[in-house]
Amino acid sequence: MSDGKFGTGTLRLTRRHFVVAGILVAGLAGVARGETGVVERDVLVPTPDGSADAILFHPAGGSGQWPAVLLWPDIMGLRPALREVGRRLAEAGYVVLLPNAFYRSAGRGEADVRQRLQSWRAAITPEGFVHDAAAYLAYLDAQPQTDASRKAGTLGYNVGGAYAFRAAAALPDRIGAVASFYGLGVATARPDSPHLFVANSKAAYLVALARNDDAREPQDREDLAAAFRDARLAARVEVYPADHGWCLPDMPAYDPAAAERAWGELLTLFRDNLG
Repeated sequence: MSDGKFGTGTLRLTRRHFVVAGILVAGLAGVARGETGVVERDVLVPTPDGSADAILFHPAGGSGQWPAVLLWPDIMGLRPALREVGRRLAEAGYVVLLPNAFYRSAGRGEADVRQRLQSWRAAITPEGFVHDAAAYLAYLDAQPQTDASRKAGTLGYNVGGAYAFRAAAALPDRIGAVASFYGLGVATARPDSPHLFVANSKAAYLVALARNDDAREPQDREDLAAAFRDARLAARVEVYPADHGWCLPDMPAYDPAAAERAWGELLTLFRDNLG
């Protein structure tokens, strides 16, 4: 991966593409208006490589506008636990897109996690990822509820943490805050490791590591801290007293107290950096 691969100049999707696409897919799912005051619907997002299924969330009612947030799933893909994250972010005042990051190789129905991991990773090239991230943010910016004059945020769980890092490097003028929760592959020895490209971004970072991941790879914490220090970026790298998967209630290591603490730190990150 080189710096040039993070450019977006080859993308030729316009706001009109997304308005038209939104009309075409409006019938995919009904609008969900619960007691929380959140609008939620399944959508298709056009990308240079096809159409990605995704879920869009935003506050219900009124004509207000809110900052955009791109939410990357973990390896288990789109499911109710991540829908709840999207709803909570919308309740907090954000327009959120949760894409099927693995749309090229697998739909939501595949059950074998190991098979999905291998096929999904093989299908996402650096160039394809850049195109996807730009397309997802363009889709968000085309929504009437989005305040595109404000910085966008991005967050991810597990493999989604690495995607959040890469999105910030790919779209430095758009993304102002990045959160990674027990990110898988965020700091590695590979020459294309996401942490090596944080200097390409202009974002503030929250990197929450799991204690068992840190025990296994303690060098990751030091490498991340050094990367942020060298890039002179505001960043918090912290090892949580919880194991990998603590944030989501459908994971074996779910820790309600640690999850709520992480949630509070996420909202603070977005509040302070998406102005």
